[in-house]
Amino acid sequence: MNGADTAWIIVATALVLFMTLPGLALFYGGLVRARNVLSVFMHCYAIACLMSVLWLAFGYSIAFGDGNAIWGGLGKMFLAGVTAESLSGTLPEVLFFAFQMTFAIITPALIVGAYVERIGFGFVLLFSGLWMLLCYAPVVHWIWGGGMLADGGIFGETGVRDFAGGIVVHETAGLAALLLAVMLGARRDRTKPPHSPGFVMIGAAMLWVGWFGFNGGSQLAADGGAAMALTVTHISAATASLTWALWERIKFGKASLVGIVTGTIAGLASITPASGFVGPVEALVIGAVAGVLCQEAVNLVRNTLGIDDTLDVFAVHGVGGIFGTIMIAVFGAGAWAAQLGGLVIVGVYTLVVTFVLIKLVGLITPLRVSAETETNGLDLEVHGERAYHLT
Repeated sequence: MNGADTAWIIVATALVLFMTLPGLALFYGGLVRARNVLSVFMHCYAIACLMSVLWLAFGYSIAFGDGNAIWGGLGKMFLAGVTAESLSGTLPEVLFFAFQMTFAIITPALIVGAYVERIGFGFVLLFSGLWMLLCYAPVVHWIWGGGMLADGGIFGETGVRDFAGGIVVHETAGLAALLLAVMLGARRDRTKPPHSPGFVMIGAAMLWVGWFGFNGGSQLAADGGAAMALTVTHISAATASLTWALWERIKFGKASLVGIVTGTIAGLASITPASGFVGPVEALVIGAVAGVLCQEAVNLVRNTLGIDDTLDVFAVHGVGGIFGTIMIAVFGAGAWAAQLGGLVIVGVYTLVVTFVLIKLVGLITPLRVSAETETNGLDLEVHGERAYHLT
């Protein structure tokens, strides 16, 4: 065990949890109407709790167990055989478990943005739990757990390069969000603006800070690699924020607060897979492109295709993660066949599993709330609370 590595990953684990609670909750909560903000908080909070328990029970074993190239098995259910002295590299294995648990929390929580303001709470919990176990955890095993897409797998000696989750987190969540938005249908009223741009900015700022743990922690060591990952993460986020705002100013005559902070998230998502393989100049390029690319993806999904992916999960996270994964090959840090092949295999698998789960869970609990509940707001109708009591 290395004490410095252990201390850093303890901090990184706290930072990644901070991304979901409260970062993502505030970011998403500010973007919805006042009558639905508590439902968004509830989704993020309940998912964090449920994924933690399921990761302990089955998820960690499926992702990092000693199974075969496709499935990690169930040999490490409830951390069987793992003690405080067990090691994973230079870290206590229980700490590696906890760090990866925070990734298992935020990935299904990202999908929340696609279905806010109209989805059933029971559906959210059942779908998220099954999706994490049957979609996210196997993909983790394939790429990070020594499975079929890792080095020595189906792409040969050099497998898929995904430092902190461009494919594992952002592609899977983005595609699942897009499919859910299509199958759920649009909100009855799509015209209402975000109720609290201030919440959105505060949440985005928390995500930015937390992302240092997300990407820097993925080095799994306190060394120069972690420092470089942290630095390029910041550069990409800052650059994408500026290019998003500039592109908005050119197109609409005004740069908005919600716009610039959405650009931040686009830059963060795009650098995530590449953060262990590129330097500051490459990060500058990735961020600069991401701010424009993801903004145009928002326009494509929302206006051209007419899909109500409410908070632009696919356009920002999905497109950003896919773009960053491809840029690894562009900059020569990964093999083209592995990067593109990994995207296709995981993409197809995600869409198939997500489709089946939506249909299956829909038979057990309603996918969508009633028209009356949607009109009155989920906060009061589903949870019996109001965010604001204004007179």
